[in-house]
Amino acid sequence: MLKKVFLVLLIILAAAGCAQKEQSSNMEEIKPAEKVELLISAAASLTDSLEEIQTAYEKEHNQIKLSFNFGASGTLQQQIEQGAPVDLFLSAGKKQMTALVEKQLIDNNQQMNLLTNELVAVVPADTNIAVSKIEDITKSEVKKIAVGQPETVPVGSYTKDSLTFYKLWDTIQTKTVFAKDVKQVLNYVETGNTEVGFVYKTDALTSQKVKVAFSPDSKSYKPIEYPVGIVKATKHVKEAEEFYKFLQSKAAQDIFIKYGFSLPDK
Repeated sequence: MLKKVFLVLLIILAAAGCAQKEQSSNMEEIKPAEKVELLISAAASLTDSLEEIQTAYEKEHNQIKLSFNFGASGTLQQQIEQGAPVDLFLSAGKKQMTALVEKQLIDNNQQMNLLTNELVAVVPADTNIAVSKIEDITKSEVKKIAVGQPETVPVGSYTKDSLTFYKLWDTIQTKTVFAKDVKQVLNYVETGNTEVGFVYKTDALTSQKVKVAFSPDSKSYKPIEYPVGIVKATKHVKEAEEFYKFLQSKAAQDIFIKYGFSLPDK
C-alpha cells in the first residue's frame, strides 16, 4: 500500500515538474526581444526636426531606440574617424561626408543629399540697431558678430564664404565671436551677447528671441547641403538601412519642411 502511495506521489511530482518546465519554456518564448539602439551623429541644426522624427519613428518601430549626438559636423566627422560607435551620420556640409567617403568609413552608395538650407543674419528681436543689409554689420553700433568656427562648423564656413564674397570678412575680424556650433551662435544673439549672428534659416525659425535681419545672396556661398550616410562600422546594418530609408520618406520630409528645410532638386 505504501509503495502505491509513494509511486503516486512520484508521478504527481514528475508531472508538476514537467508543467513548470513547460511554463518556464513558454515564458522564454514570449519574452520580448531587446531593443536595438541606433546611434546617430547629427548636425546641431537638425536637433528639433530629428527629435520630432524620433517620436514618430519609435512609435511605429517599438523595437528601435534612437540616440542622437548633436554637434558641429566637423567635430562629429572627427569622432567617426577616431572610431566612435556611430550608425548613421547627418552632416550640415558636403565636405564632411565626402571626407568620410574618401577614408572609406562611409560607402558612397549608402549616402545621399537629404536636405538644403539657407544662410541668414539674425539680430535680437528687441534690438534698436538698424541692420537690414549685409553692409550694416560694419556700423559702429554693431560691437560683436557671432560666427561659427569656419574650420569645424559648416555654418561658419558658409558665413566666411559669404562675407569674403562681399569683401567684409577681414573688416569684421575685430568684432567676430566664434562659436562651437550653430546653436551657440543663436544663443549669443538671443542673450544679447552679440548684436548680429549668422545662422541657418531653420534655426532662426525656432526662436522668438531673434528676428531675421537679412539674407545674404545665395550666390555668395556654396549650396548648403545636408547629406546622410550609413557608417560602415555599424553593427546594426538592417536597422540602420531602414532608418536611412525612412529619412527619405514623405513622412520624414514633411517634418523637415515644417522646420524650414527644403528638399534638394532631383
